[in-house]
Amino acid sequence: MLNRHARGFFTAVFTPLARWLLKIGVSPDAVTILGTAGVAAGALVFYPLGQLFWGTLFITAFIFSDVLDGIMARMQDAKSRWGNFLDSTLDRIADGALFAGVSVWFFTGGNNTAIAVSALLCLVLGMVVSYARAKAESLGFTANVGIAERAERLVSVLVVTGLTGLGLPPVVLLVTLVLLAVASLVTVVQRIVSVRRQALAEPTPAD
Repeated sequence: MLNRHARGFFTAVFTPLARWLLKIGVSPDAVTILGTAGVAAGALVFYPLGQLFWGTLFITAFIFSDVLDGIMARMQDAKSRWGNFLDSTLDRIADGALFAGVSVWFFTGGNNTAIAVSALLCLVLGMVVSYARAKAESLGFTANVGIAERAERLVSVLVVTGLTGLGLPPVVLLVTLVLLAVASLVTVVQRIVSVRRQALAEPTPAD
């Protein structure tokens, strides 16, 4: 939902940068890889050190590469199955690093097991959300339903984690992560039900 509403705004913001990067010879794939590396580095270096605010700022500087590479690909008219595969695969790495970094800090110096476990649940369920859609589409079904898409998960955890680093009570982060985990679980169920309905509606092969 969030990514659909924000797409037009961010496209307008990042189009000049996308045009300039293409002009100097930077490829969409390079932006995808650099963005993922930046997000992973920020999440797995800053967060485990307890630098939640600065880590969030660092990650935010790279997170928009996911928008930028898509704009560049469209400008090049170079959307491809390879680019789609690379982007989706590296998205999973970035998401995993983000929740893993939060979990590591709160298992150690943050000393809050509830937050750490909730972050791990978000990591696992987020992967299942993405896998359910990918597997459904590989079998010829559609599974783009759900209340917890990637944009919502990322924005929520980044904003609240960053504010926690500025003194927001950790319980707010805990509640956010629990709600994200529940929303992700609901999304998984929604996608399973959607695919099941499509499977039941398929015509039975003739004997």
